[in-house]
Amino acid sequence: MIFKHFQIEDNEGNAKETDEELNSMLRGQKDIREYIKKLDETIETTCKKTCKHQNSRNSMAKVKSVPWWTDALKIMRKRTNALRRRYQRTLSNEELRKIRKNEYTKTKTKYQAAITKDKTNPWKQYRTATSPINPWNEMYILASGKTRNKTTLTTLQKPDGSKTANMTEDNVQDVTVHHKNVRRLTEQPIETTDDKEFTQDEVRQIIESFKPGKASGPDGITSEILKLVFKSIPKTLTSIYNVCLKMGASPKIGK
Repeated sequence: MIFKHFQIEDNEGNAKETDEELNSMLRGQKDIREYIKKLDETIETTCKKTCKHQNSRNSMAKVKSVPWWTDALKIMRKRTNALRRRYQRTLSNEELRKIRKNEYTKTKTKYQAAITKDKTNPWKQYRTATSPINPWNEMYILASGKTRNKTTLTTLQKPDGSKTANMTEDNVQDVTVHHKNVRRLTEQPIETTDDKEFTQDEVRQIIESFKPGKASGPDGITSEILKLVFKSIPKTLTSIYNVCLKMGASPKIGK
């Protein structure tokens, strides 16, 4: 399929041919969701092949595992591990082994105490964040159990005192004429004239107005990538938006 050969490139001839073929495939596509899914996967695969990615291990190593972790604790951990290895490797000299064991034990105790201190300090700061003049702070609210939980209405009470099993259940017998008319109107299909289709210029203006540097979605496609995609296949993207407009909905993967 042509999806396997789709690429974001500057070659105008190849890009134009690809755009025409993708657009013709869209006309004969019955399920727009499947089409957008394949196109999204192709764009994602193309980006992985052409763009440089940071080493995930190196990037994760730079991130602190916990908010209270500090460089001082990191140094203490390295020293503690080094003393432990030196103590464990001392096998022939029993007296020296005992000295190194004591040194390792003392350093380990200090390291564990430092961890406990750095873990509890942020909590103490949080507790004393509010001025003593105002004791009704978050700590008091939490301790007294006065936090409010958002309640969601899930059932309705019927005139006889019983409750509905779900939100869709209704007592049809007790509705008024007004309610019947409202229900009838909501069940009728909306018959209005279709909106005018989007033009390529309209789609281009919207895409070019996207601010760079914004976070991407789960698929990793940023606004910069979308601009390149539109430059390569303007007809296809415009047709996709027009199909979504006609459907009155946009597939999740296309959002």
